[in-house]
Amino acid sequence: MEQNKIANPAPLGLIGFGMTTILLNLHNAGIIQLSVVIVAMGIALGGLAQVVAGLLEYKRGNTFGGTAFTAFGFFWLSLVTIWLVGPKHVVADKTSMGFYLLLWGIFTTAMFVGTLKHNTISKLVFGSLALLFYLLAIGDFANSQTITTIAGVVGIISGSLALYDAMGQIINTEFGKDIFPL
Repeated sequence: MEQNKIANPAPLGLIGFGMTTILLNLHNAGIIQLSVVIVAMGIALGGLAQVVAGLLEYKRGNTFGGTAFTAFGFFWLSLVTIWLVGPKHVVADKTSMGFYLLLWGIFTTAMFVGTLKHNTISKLVFGSLALLFYLLAIGDFANSQTITTIAGVVGIISGSLALYDAMGQIINTEFGKDIFPL
C-alpha cells in the first residue's frame, strides 16, 4: 500500500516569515511607511501561509516546526488585528505593545534553544528573531525611535536569513546536494 508523502512545508513557512518580516522591518527601520501592503502581506503570507505550513509540520510529526510556524502565523494575524482594530476601538499603547513583544521574545528564546539541535541558519534565524522582539519591546517601553530603527535592521537580517533557509531547502532538495550551506 502506497503512503501519501507530504512534502516539506518548512520552506513555505520560512518564506511567509522571511518576506513579511523584511517588509515590516523596512518600516521599523524608517525606509517605508506602514501601509496596506504590509497589512496584506501580514495576513496572507505572514499569517495564513505560516499557519498552513505549521499544520502540515504537525501532520509530519514535527512538533518544533508545527509550533513555530503556527504560533508565528498567529502572531502575524494578531498583529494585523491590533493595527486594524486598535485605532478605531481600543488603543494599543506603547506599554501594552512592549509587553506583547516581550512575551514573543521570551517564546522565541525558548524556540531558539530548540534550534541548538538544528542547522546553523535555523539558529541564526531564531537568535536574530529573539533579538528583534527584545529590541522592539525596549523601543516601545522607552518610546525610542532609535532603538526601533536598530530593531528594523535586525529584522531585515532575520527575514533575509529565513529566506536564505527556505531557498536553500528548496534548491538543495531539487539538486540532491548542498548548494546552499545551511
